[in-house]
Amino acid sequence: MFQSNPVSTVQVSVLLPECSSAPSHLDSVLNNFSSFYLIRKLPVYELLDRHFLETAVYHGAVFGLSYRTRIDEDTCVALMPNGHLTLSLDKDSFEILGFEGKPSRFKHRTATRFVVSVDLTDSSMAPGRRSYLRLLTGLKSRLQLQTDFLLSHHPGGGASLQPLLSRCDWSQHRPEVNCSVLTDLSCPAPRSCDPHSFLEWLGAVDAGISCENSSSSFLSSFVCPEPNTIHRHALSVSVSGMLLPHDIHRLLQELRRYVEQPRLASWVSMTVRGFADSPVSWSNHEHGFLRGGENFYTLMMFHDHTYQLHLATGAHDVCPP
Repeated sequence: MFQSNPVSTVQVSVLLPECSSAPSHLDSVLNNFSSFYLIRKLPVYELLDRHFLETAVYHGAVFGLSYRTRIDEDTCVALMPNGHLTLSLDKDSFEILGFEGKPSRFKHRTATRFVVSVDLTDSSMAPGRRSYLRLLTGLKSRLQLQTDFLLSHHPGGGASLQPLLSRCDWSQHRPEVNCSVLTDLSCPAPRSCDPHSFLEWLGAVDAGISCENSSSSFLSSFVCPEPNTIHRHALSVSVSGMLLPHDIHRLLQELRRYVEQPRLASWVSMTVRGFADSPVSWSNHEHGFLRGGENFYTLMMFHDHTYQLHLATGAHDVCPP
């Protein structure tokens, strides 16, 4: 079954100053991100299925994440492209599972959450081995964990996932693309502006918040940093869904070609916001929500082949590399 309406997850946002419509080659990349699947009430033990491991996990990058689960309250599951399966569990679920884990970094005086992380590609987790059977029994017979689950695979795509999907209730989705043309946009000078102020301005533009600090506005008192210039128009594009690294890399390459062309804007920006409720973040470290689940980076690319990279995560998370 195929549905065109996507579920909201990761988002990549692009800002092109002095542009009112995307060139055809860039538009093609933006509208051809890989599709992904939403599996409803997936029994998590299905991720340990021998055939799924052999055809998907062992021979390609599988991306999976529990959907609409809150990292600070619910059980969250992530299947990483390196074959690592991570479960973020409350204390009761962890004790019922009966498998090795460690207390969450984001705990109070007493441990209320635990993280179970296993490498499904390790020989000790091969089907039939003791550790594999312990985890399978815990998920299938004791905890019986089910969750709505986002799943994608590269380079095999849907073909390698079909045996698993055939046993589940699923729908296919494509990332959602939104474009808007901004007029008379006040824009700070990115090379001379304080990075935090520039990122705040980018966030305001992406959220559609005016930077004029009008006396009639009760939404925001934010003002565009100085020095600034007025762009007659700018193109803001966002792609939302379960976005894969190879698609973001293709977009990055097209943006580099775009900004290198003569007579166009001297810079472009690309911001990638990760899953707010993912149990893992930068360098596979544990991720917490705190106030907003921040987990993003912004890449500024300039006409002279230089760039600026800004990485961000929550205040209690491990710093990005």
